Order: sequence, then C-alpha cells, then structure tokens
Amino acid sequence: MSLAHLLLRHAQLTPERIAIFNGVELHATYGQWAARSAALAQRLQAAGLVPGDRLVLFMRNHPRYLEILWAAWWAGLVVVPVNAKLHVHEVEWIIGNAQARWAFVTADVAPETLGGLERQIDVESPDADALLEPLTHTAVPAPAERQPEDIAWLFYTSGTTGRPKGVMLTHRNLMTMGLTYFVDVDPVSPVDAIVYGAPMSHGAGIYAIPHLMAGARHVVPASGGVDPAELFALGRALGPLSTFAAPTIVKRLVDHAEEVGLSPQDAAQSFKTIVYGGAPMYAADIARALRVMGPRFVQIYGQGETPMVGTALSREQLSDTGHPRYQERMASVGVAQTPVQLRVSDEHGVDLPVGEIGEVLIKGDSVMAGYWRNPDATAAAIRDGWLFTGDVGCLDADGYLTLKDRSKDLIISGGSNIYPREVEEVLLTAPGVVEAAVVGASDSEWGEVVVAFVVAQPGASVNAHSLDQHCLEHIARFKRPKRYVLVDSLPKNNYGKVLKTELRRRLSGPQNESTA
Repeated sequence: MSLAHLLLRHAQLTPERIAIFNGVELHATYGQWAARSAALAQRLQAAGLVPGDRLVLFMRNHPRYLEILWAAWWAGLVVVPVNAKLHVHEVEWIIGNAQARWAFVTADVAPETLGGLERQIDVESPDADALLEPLTHTAVPAPAERQPEDIAWLFYTSGTTGRPKGVMLTHRNLMTMGLTYFVDVDPVSPVDAIVYGAPMSHGAGIYAIPHLMAGARHVVPASGGVDPAELFALGRALGPLSTFAAPTIVKRLVDHAEEVGLSPQDAAQSFKTIVYGGAPMYAADIARALRVMGPRFVQIYGQGETPMVGTALSREQLSDTGHPRYQERMASVGVAQTPVQLRVSDEHGVDLPVGEIGEVLIKGDSVMAGYWRNPDATAAAIRDGWLFTGDVGCLDADGYLTLKDRSKDLIISGGSNIYPREVEEVLLTAPGVVEAAVVGASDSEWGEVVVAFVVAQPGASVNAHSLDQHCLEHIARFKRPKRYVLVDSLPKNNYGKVLKTELRRRLSGPQNESTA
C-alpha cells in the first residue's frame, strides 16, 4: 500500500468527480488525474527508473505538480520537492546529494539546464504532454508495491552546517499526517476544495494528501502564487476554500479583506479554513485576523522532520474568548496532535516541570525515518524514538505548548527557513569582508528579516549594493539580508564565539553603527 493507492481508489469509485482546477478552469477529473499519473509512471519505468530512485520537482505551483507527484509514487519513486525560490547552484547541490536522476521543472524557475541529471523536462513542453498522455487500449496499471517504511518524500531543509539535510519521510509518515488532519485540524468532505497559494514543495503541497483522501477538489491559482484578490475571487467562484499559509500570507489576506471592506460573513464565502504555521504568529495579528475574517483559522506546529504534525490550536480554541486563560492559549501553538507524544526536556533529555522552558521533543508515526546519507545528524536528532526538535518552549498544566525561542539561530522569514551560517559563509567570500554574523530581527510583515553585521578590511570599499549583488550570485534571493550593518568588530566571548544575543540587543536599542 502506497500513497498512490489513494488516487487509484477515487479513480475507481468516482472517476467523473472533479479533481483539479487551474484557476477557475477544469484541469482534471479524478479519472483523468489517475490516467495521466499512471501513464507517466509507466513511461518513467520504461525509461529505466526503478522504485526508490529520486525524482526532483523544481516548479512553481502548477496543476501538473499533483499529476507528476502521484505519478512518481505510482512508479515507486521518491519525490524530491525543491523550493522554487532556490538558486540554481543550491538546486544542483540537492540533485547531487539526493543522487536524483530526473527532474520536472517550470521554465520560469529553471531557465537553464540543471547539472547532474539524466533528463530534465519542462512541464509545459510537448515532451511533458506526451509523457502524461493517458495510455490507450489498456487497463490502468497497478501502482508499484511499496512498504509503509519506504521513503516517499525527500525534503531538504537548511542545516547549521550551511548545507541542507534531506529529511526522509515515508509513506507511513505521510499517511499519518493525512489521517491526522481530519481529527486535529479540519474535517474534509468531497464538496470541499483546497487552494495552493503557498509553495506546493512545502506543507501546502502535502496537504493535498488529506484532501485526496476525502475526494475533495484541488485548486491551483492561475498566477501560481499568492494574490489575495485572486484567492478571494477563486473562493467566491468555486466555493469556500481551505488553504495553508504562513503568517505573512495570513496578514496579506487580512489586509486585503480590510482594504476592500469585507465583513466576516463576506470572508466566509471565500474561505472555509485557513491553517497557519511555519513561523511565529503574533497574538495581535491573529486577534485582528479573527476580528476581520471570523473563526476560520487553525494553527499547527510541526517541522519538516514531523511534517505538519506536532501541535494544533483549533478554531474552537481560538474562538473561546471566555476562557480565563484565553490570551495565553492564543499565544501558544496548541496541544499535541492525536498520533504524537510531546515533552519538554533539559539538555540531558530529562522532562521538565510544567512552566519550565526546555527543548521540545516529539514521538510518533509522523516522525521522519532520518536524514538522507547523514547518520550522525540522524543520531543527534532522534534518540530512543524521540525527535529533538531544537525548538525551545514550555508546557502548561493543560498541555498547551508555548514556543519561547528557536535553537540553532534559525530565522523564519515569511514562512521560509533561513540558517545564518549559510548566509555568513557566502558573505565571508565577498571582497573586502573579514567577518560576518547574521541574526533575525522582528518584522511586522515577514515575522523576521535577515540582518547581517559585517566587518570590512581596513580601506576596503564595502557597501549594501556590493554585498547584495554577491549574495544574489550565490544564494536564493529570499535568504539575502534585508539590512547590512558595518561594525569595527563583532562581540565575542572568551572562546571567540560571536555573541548573537548582543547583536540582537543592538538591533532593539539605539543604533551606533553605520548601515551599509
């Protein structure tokens, strides 16, 4: 049994049911979706790809994303979803590390041939049309047999070493996530629809699984991105939509609703449920969202290592304004989802009393199999079945988790993870730079923005423009600093370690340094 059987089931039961929209235009029924995915799977196998081989998806949101994703699973392959905002050099590193053989791309994010592949296919090309053409005069072939512990999704998440780590997610992991959605996040029925505004390479994409389980509709905006006016219009045209959004996107939706004067009742015509997560949500922002758009929000907390499954704060909990601890609960990330256990421990893995701050640990069938080709990182992250998340928080007496900080200096900007070490390594290769330290600064729109403190060589001409150009040549645009601060030296402890707490303090206090 694999994830491909979910699609086969609905193709057999309700082949005429509408499945995928491209904007408001019908793209596929469930029968057509399965026929295209099965045909592509057979052609992938005929080309020599075998179960367990890796296939990269480097695309903007596109209706064919779903068809290719399920085709890969139909053929028993491992999907490697790549953030469409990554630099080509970063993508090629992932291709090499994953030992991927094929890639499907859109030309806008992959304007050149990627290195290290046997074949690269533009999903809007005649080649893609031919590969997805349903088979004629033959029955739909059965999906390749896979075991629950076989890898289905190899998700690369940034690491403190400056190189991403490949999170190995199994069919069991993703099945668990899908079933959990119905219990802890939101019930789904065949009349529902999910819209993919956030990147399908991340949490939004794997939320296709519970909606496929229910036989619901899948809507890809014609723009391929997040245009609040477009999303509200799609909801009015196709019925109230569900979606996953980082707090940045939630804010944009709320801003639009307020700007055009929509009431909560108007908003209900466009949106059934907005699940948010992936970055800190300020209490004031969710309070405003509830006031403007009404009770259609659910918060989840998870990681790539336990996809979308950690805690949940339900719409009922977010709406329970009469509870004596409502404000504290609204600032939390909710309670453990059904299939996992949750602990807060000290550095030795010993449980801490209620209210004390420590590292968040998670255990259950959603937790990854490990990191791809990285046994040391796996051993550090999973101990006795518990995932050491690196996130810091505390539990209250009712089991509500409140996150206090993130270890490893992770910056989350607009829902995207950015690790300072990766940016620092690039800055240190810039002409005239001798030291660099990167931290996150609070931002009302993005949650956090990247700020770089830079020490230049005496007499060197270093400025924001030159540093920006250098970063754009080596890393994704979204990772580059939004601000550069030139300093004579970086604050360090007796062991020479940069004191990033001091740098963050400087950002919140008077500015004495020059800004590049």
